[in-house]
Amino acid sequence: MSDFTSRFFRQPQGIVSAVLLTILIVEVALGPLLAPYDPETFHVKSRLLGPSPDFFLGTDQFGRDILSRILWGARTTILLSLIATLIGAVAGGILGIISGYLGGRIDELVMRFVDALMAIPSLLFALLIITVLGPSGINAVIAIGIAFSPGMARIARSVTLSVKTSDYVSAAVARGESTMWIMSREIAPNMLAPVIIEATIRVAFAIMLLATLSFLGLGSQPPSPEWGLMISEGRAFMFRNAWAIFWPGLSIAIVAITFNLLGDALRDALNPKN
Repeated sequence: MSDFTSRFFRQPQGIVSAVLLTILIVEVALGPLLAPYDPETFHVKSRLLGPSPDFFLGTDQFGRDILSRILWGARTTILLSLIATLIGAVAGGILGIISGYLGGRIDELVMRFVDALMAIPSLLFALLIITVLGPSGINAVIAIGIAFSPGMARIARSVTLSVKTSDYVSAAVARGESTMWIMSREIAPNMLAPVIIEATIRVAFAIMLLATLSFLGLGSQPPSPEWGLMISEGRAFMFRNAWAIFWPGLSIAIVAITFNLLGDALRDALNPKN
């Protein structure tokens, strides 16, 4: 563990991602307590204001405090993105392990199905799922999770194919352990590292997909302070007050950069060649 920590913090991206991640954790955990106003409170006489002593990041078209909405929206936006990525990682991981370990016709059938799904762009695939499930934040999470599953399945299958020929797997087979036991106790723990690295990087894509769906009106619905929805609501007033879309856009960019840097740092730290 100490070797991993030293390798992680030896890299500039490790230090930067750790600092940014700490800030995001504080924002998610304490955002509602730090917010100076209720995110849904209208200040009619203070509509579309720029940054000021009363409203540090300005106000939107309804006079709602943008800082408060950013702080409240962090919990919604980041947590939903993490849940969507978790759904994709778990579903794809299970599918990849089954396909890689059992092999044969099952592997061929599963991989051809995965290839067909991967041919569809993630955003388009998520839009197709939302069309069936209906627009809402929860359905957007499910759609993104399903859209991420094929890519995670291919990674899990690749690791499984290399792990299943290992001596400890052969020993488990020789002991007469069940297929389910071998997949869950011998293979799954040894494929966690690459799956976690890929999942960390995909959080950045998840938050952008979630923001895109909300921007299109297919994700979180008003008056939610979700960042993509804030951009959608403020775009009609961007020439009167660009701050209304600048701050949520910057927040999305920072979270995406944070998880990209974190994924790169984890990949290098877990690489035994380093």
